[in-house]
Amino acid sequence: MSSTTQSSEDISGAFPADTRGMFLRVFPSIMLPMFLAIADQTIVATALPAIAGSLGDVDRISWIIVSYLIASTIAAPLYGYLGDRFGRRKLMFFALGIYVTGAILNSLAPSVTVLAISRFVQGMGGGGLMSMSQALIGEVVPPRQRGKYQGYLAAISVSATAFGPLMGAYMTLTFGWRSVFFMNIPAALIAVLLIMRLQARPGSRGEWNFDFAGLLFFAAFIVPTLLALQNVRQFNMAILPMIAALIAIALVALFLLIRQEKRTPSPLLPIDLMRQRGVWMAQLMGVSHGAVLTSFVAFMPLYLHIMDIAPVQKIGWVLLTCTASIATSSMLTGRFITRTGMTMIVPSFGLVLGCLSMVNFAFNSSHMSLTQVMMAVSVTAIGLGTVMSVVQVTIQTIAGRRKLGAAAGSTQLARTVGAAVGTALFATVLFASLGAADPEAMNMFARILEQGPATLDALTPQRREIVMGEIAWAFHNAYLMLAGISACGAVLAWLNPSRKV
Repeated sequence: MSSTTQSSEDISGAFPADTRGMFLRVFPSIMLPMFLAIADQTIVATALPAIAGSLGDVDRISWIIVSYLIASTIAAPLYGYLGDRFGRRKLMFFALGIYVTGAILNSLAPSVTVLAISRFVQGMGGGGLMSMSQALIGEVVPPRQRGKYQGYLAAISVSATAFGPLMGAYMTLTFGWRSVFFMNIPAALIAVLLIMRLQARPGSRGEWNFDFAGLLFFAAFIVPTLLALQNVRQFNMAILPMIAALIAIALVALFLLIRQEKRTPSPLLPIDLMRQRGVWMAQLMGVSHGAVLTSFVAFMPLYLHIMDIAPVQKIGWVLLTCTASIATSSMLTGRFITRTGMTMIVPSFGLVLGCLSMVNFAFNSSHMSLTQVMMAVSVTAIGLGTVMSVVQVTIQTIAGRRKLGAAAGSTQLARTVGAAVGTALFATVLFASLGAADPEAMNMFARILEQGPATLDALTPQRREIVMGEIAWAFHNAYLMLAGISACGAVLAWLNPSRKV
């Protein structure tokens, strides 16, 4: 640990002892808000067909997910700044209030447009839950013990990503799509009671000088970027000028944001922190991890359905296997960090394992049985489960306790941007490969999604074999893309200079 980090830790006061009582007080209080916020990014995906059937307006249905993603991305660094100033426990209550308000509005929404707006409101609370949960771990847990706790938290985070679609499907089929949003309300109220058990700690003292210009430029960068990524998925040449315009706006906003953050005495984003090699390399690891994990989980049900490997009722078992493997890997990684103090060595090998697993899916996906898929998913999840706890511990250790909120916000930003980029790239590669090989196969792909694999029965055996081969080739290319991203993450882990806490 550097001298700068040590001084930051010392100035902020002594840490409490790491005891079983502290674990029982701290972890449940932070676990539930984190789980709610992360699961909400994916839980709606399986409810979208039911929502479209109930409310119509199919061409705008994707905004239900995109609006939450935009809001949570903007909110993460904002809550980080405010949490450092006013206290993270207070901000957690505030975020839960906004989150519950959004959930109520979601469950009552009469149209897709209203639902997208209320999802934006909920995302403004969800982004705060994610960044404050990570920051609270750093606030109350000693540096050497953070690896263990961040391992638990990373397990909750990635498990929620995999668990969300499964729970969304169950709630939609059993109680209707509105129950997907309504179920968040009692869970959030329980979270309020749990957070009340945490000790209130004051924020940093100093003159209030909020960076409103930085927030404006940040929003002007994030919104066009995510809109461009959303439109790229359509692979429609007619919208290329609009995508180019969105990218241009985002680049200009990014330039203005960086200039603003360098000039202001109280920046929204910790530019001085992000300049350090150990931090920006760890953040890029978070981007690569978010891209690979989120796109892998999001498209796995689609792959199993299209390739007719598993019926809908058995896809949940694959996702549960993924959840259990990631949770186990994350917790073991955290314990390893706590015992040895070494950080980057674990994801260095874990991301290599993830890369090799993606290569395996690329070349063998069309020949796998359900049992083989579950084994391969488990191996992939074990590799990817080694990353986020290391990223969080590394950045928080370098930041020190006075900048924990900013550090947590930047970590969550990296993960969210990675998730958006990864899913957009996977969809683009998948559909571009199909379109380049055979436009008719792309139409058949859409019919299989709507009517199931039985659609292929209308084709001749020879034509069916060709179509399935082209679909398998498209998935091959998409998985190779994920393998390349995993490899980049492994290189970043090997080269990161911050290797111990």
